Amino acid sequence: MKTTGNTILVSGGGSGIGLALAQRWHDAGNRVIITGRNAAKLDAAIAGRANMAAVTLDVTDADAIAAFAKDIVARFPALNILVNNAGIMSAEDASAKRDLAQAEATVVTNILGPIRLTDALVDHLAAQQDAAIINVTSGLAFVPLPKAPTYSATKAALHSYSVALRIQLEGKVEVIELAPPAVRTDLTPGQSTREGYMPLDEFADEVMSLFAVEPTPAEILVQNVLPLRNAEANGNVPAVLGMLKSL
Repeated sequence: MKTTGNTILVSGGGSGIGLALAQRWHDAGNRVIITGRNAAKLDAAIAGRANMAAVTLDVTDADAIAAFAKDIVARFPALNILVNNAGIMSAEDASAKRDLAQAEATVVTNILGPIRLTDALVDHLAAQQDAAIINVTSGLAFVPLPKAPTYSATKAALHSYSVALRIQLEGKVEVIELAPPAVRTDLTPGQSTREGYMPLDEFADEVMSLFAVEPTPAEILVQNVLPLRNAEANGNVPAVLGMLKSL
């Protein structure tokens, strides 16, 4: 993936990891489009930034995704990079019967959203030079957080989807997985100041340095996520799972 001169679409780009990376890509000389459900956040994110645009999109709405893709390709025909970043996370108690509305929303947002957005744009991307799809998963794709089983499962699914998609699109579109560790964002209540979580700016800076590596790694993995990513290979899953269980 080239680091400059792209037209990049970032879902969930109004806050957190999506916003931090979108602004860094913009600073590096790329045209960037961000999406999200909160128009005010999107407007604030692009304020004072030429060649950065914002379009509202609810990735849980299949019809909205189809209409959005048609419009965005018409408005930005040079679009060559899709970043599937939008996601939600919540704690769950699955030990007894419960209301599954939040779990179902997590599945639709975190896995169906990226699949639908990828499907809507893949033909366009495949026709572009230097095209790439970046799927943002999580260290929890490799060892689940017990209190967030559905979130962890959706990220594991997106990891698997990325591996398969990479093979299907070989030679046409580069498929890159970005798996963050625990980062200080507003993904969950209190997370933005939680001790032991990686500061957002520090994470984004390390990510950008990894994207600058040639050739671009298939998986973008900051140092903090390696204990999770490598847990199975190292035989450390029980130990890491025990640590996550205490969180």
